[in-house]
Amino acid sequence: MGILIQGGRIIDPASGMDAVGDLAIANGRIVGVGTAPAGFVAQRTIAADGLWVLPGVVDLCARLREPGFEHAGMLESEMRAAVSGGITSLVCPPDTDPVLDEAGLVEMLKLRAKNVRQARLLPLGALTKGLQGEVLTEMSHLTRAGCIGFGQAEWPLKNNQVLQRVLQYAGTFNFSVWLRPQDAALGGGVAASGALAQRMGLSGVPVAAETIALHTIFELLRSSPCHVHLCRISSAQGVELIRQAKREGLNVTADVSINSLFLTDMDIGYFDSRARLQPPLRQQRDRDALVAGLLDGTIDALVSDHAPVDNDEKELPFAEAEPGATGVELLLPLAHKWAQAQDISFTQALARITSGAAGILQHALGTLNASIGQLVQGGVADVAVYDPNATWQVQAQALLSQGKFTPFDGSALPGRVQTTIVAGEIAFEREVERTVA
Repeated sequence: MGILIQGGRIIDPASGMDAVGDLAIANGRIVGVGTAPAGFVAQRTIAADGLWVLPGVVDLCARLREPGFEHAGMLESEMRAAVSGGITSLVCPPDTDPVLDEAGLVEMLKLRAKNVRQARLLPLGALTKGLQGEVLTEMSHLTRAGCIGFGQAEWPLKNNQVLQRVLQYAGTFNFSVWLRPQDAALGGGVAASGALAQRMGLSGVPVAAETIALHTIFELLRSSPCHVHLCRISSAQGVELIRQAKREGLNVTADVSINSLFLTDMDIGYFDSRARLQPPLRQQRDRDALVAGLLDGTIDALVSDHAPVDNDEKELPFAEAEPGATGVELLLPLAHKWAQAQDISFTQALARITSGAAGILQHALGTLNASIGQLVQGGVADVAVYDPNATWQVQAQALLSQGKFTPFDGSALPGRVQTTIVAGEIAFEREVERTVA
């Protein structure tokens, strides 16, 4: 289908483009940016006057709960939620049931996602069999099956010798290793260590759980260089260690959860399990450091950390509740709100969930490497048409995700996606009428 998005403000952080014009799409590719090419015929025209035309969002952490946890979410519901938030590509961790540690499981999941015809699925394979931290998986087979990197999700490696072998192997074959830095012995609490956790009687996770793991990773990287992506950094000290590692020239990238960018441990309130997250929400100084790290490039990307949770697992005492919150529908408007709060351009915030996020994937994207997360002529047509003047209130029960728990329930957010296009196909259209200022 030939699609013409007409008269919108085209914003592309990768190229620096910010201008009103048309975007032409044919055969799944962008064939015109600014103006349609001569002879272009559109079977569908989208009037975008007063709207922003953006690259599709790339979310580096979204659990879809399939296979194995379909009671909390399924591909259909979570992919639908993702495209309603402008997300066109998403990375899913390997902690499904069964774990993504065999090529056949990855191929099956990729096929299911392809048949759903919504967002593009980019799976992470398990670093070790069953995520048990002992036996390395067949990374080459998993890569051929479609994995873009390898991680342990929330299961830290307890044996540093295994981590050393992982980095050596990954460096040899140019694989990416995705790790959430967390010391296994110190990371078992339910809230960030501090006065609040102590007063509430909640077991704490000290900052040292993150920093000890970072020191270990960086020391091993010095002798076994490869690309390591650090997932969902949570502390001021962690940000500073990453800043130093980048100055040293270590091949590391990092992301932060949108939850940690807005919330602190004080948002736990009276044991509100919606704020039971992993990593736990830390103090104001940590949040300030995360913001600074995102602004100066120490942290490369923002992620939704989407983890839908079932009612039976969330409506429990705080310490017993399952950690996680739904987030794919909120990532783009929260990034917009963050830009407003920091008095920075929307383009700067958008880069952290489009081109900046896509850059972390590096060579793993193959032929898509030069076009995901950006609007480039000849590139894949992943586009979000966004109404910047819309305002809406988050109502958990109205979210499309099967998971209805979010600490942002009731919050007012700016901007809303009207149309999402994935590889040239319209994957989502909002039915409500938009308001143009």
